[in-house]
Amino acid sequence: MVQGPLLLVILLIAIIMIVALISRFKVHAFLALLAASFFVGFAVGMNPVEIAKTIMKGFGGTAERIGIVIIAGTIIGVFLEKTGAALTLAETILKLVGPKRPALAMSLIGYITSIPVFCDSAFVILSALNKSLSKKTGVSMAVMATALSTGLYATHTLVPPTPGPIAAANNLHADLGMVIFIGLMVAIPVTIAGYLWATRFASHYQVLAETSISYEELRAKYQTLPSAFKAFTPLALPIVLIALKSVANFPSLPFGSGALKLTLDFIGEPMVALLLGLLFCLSLVPKLNEEVLSGWVGEGIKDSAAIIMITAAGGSLGALLAASKIADYLGASLATFNLGILLPFIIAAALKTAQGSSTVALITTSAIVYPLLESLGLATPMGAVLATMAVGCGAMVISHANDSYFWVVSQFSGLKVDLAYKCHSLGTLVQGLVGIAVVYALKIILL
Repeated sequence: MVQGPLLLVILLIAIIMIVALISRFKVHAFLALLAASFFVGFAVGMNPVEIAKTIMKGFGGTAERIGIVIIAGTIIGVFLEKTGAALTLAETILKLVGPKRPALAMSLIGYITSIPVFCDSAFVILSALNKSLSKKTGVSMAVMATALSTGLYATHTLVPPTPGPIAAANNLHADLGMVIFIGLMVAIPVTIAGYLWATRFASHYQVLAETSISYEELRAKYQTLPSAFKAFTPLALPIVLIALKSVANFPSLPFGSGALKLTLDFIGEPMVALLLGLLFCLSLVPKLNEEVLSGWVGEGIKDSAAIIMITAAGGSLGALLAASKIADYLGASLATFNLGILLPFIIAAALKTAQGSSTVALITTSAIVYPLLESLGLATPMGAVLATMAVGCGAMVISHANDSYFWVVSQFSGLKVDLAYKCHSLGTLVQGLVGIAVVYALKIILL
């Protein structure tokens, strides 16, 4: 097989191939990642049969570990949208913050809502509320849109059960409970950075809200909204259960080693925890019928299918990189530069900016970085968690015209393209830089 510096050339070509296929030729990320996997295998001189077996093993292993988790999380998001529970979450936060701080309210609403709901879908759901608050308070839509978009973006790339962070945690073999806990912590200063960018910079631009439907009309569409308890439970329960499992497996065994620990290990398993959250979603619906049990669930399965396939294809690429020894050589070469936690951030930022998808950046970067953890000084349980955070922060930088989220934010907020670049795109850059600074500080403290 190929050895030496040529391995790095092969990796670089593979990355360029992924970016070109997705951005230039509009090939689906699933096919782009598989094509790159085959390319790596043949380019390094692996046996063709071994290439096929490695791709299947990487694909199947990844789908086995996180397939049901992603499906359940996506279905929970569909239920929160269809039942109006997402609006209940928004109203609850708005009452706590107060109507005089609408931008802060939207940042916090975004922080919470995007944990189970994709950021672009959540922005669409909350757009009417955002416009209504802008019109009532006189706060520019530039401020409101940036506050909401950055709030949503923070947890979208950092906190499971959003598929991107789940995939990255899986690829890096990081404890999911710790990823959730640290992700929620890192996302706080990242969200604050987005809020400050919105109120200090975007406030220089006055954009009037143009509402085709009022918030009152949107609320009437759902007739009776679920209570705050019912709305928060499907989201909070899985997070709490997964976190409890992580605590139960601390070396000190705080819950002992008997039946209680066994129970927590079971219900805290991500698949079981998400399915329990999904079970509680049924209480959001006044009447269970075919539309709910088949239609809504089917919609969630359909939405999650592409993410699972992309994630599993990323697992194939990771398996090829490990089998080809590219990662070993790259790790040895980069060790002399002492990049440490910055390397996952840089790779993810480059991929995100080049091809647009945060999820693809999270999956691809984590597959590349996992074999490098030891050379980066991150080959510990907490090191893997912080590497996941670094990849997530990189996957924020930078949301622009090749990112569908950029267009959702600009079009639903009435922001011209140049203004969306100034407010939203630069806001995501600030968030990513603040995020990696926080992660770097955590590495100094925790490792």
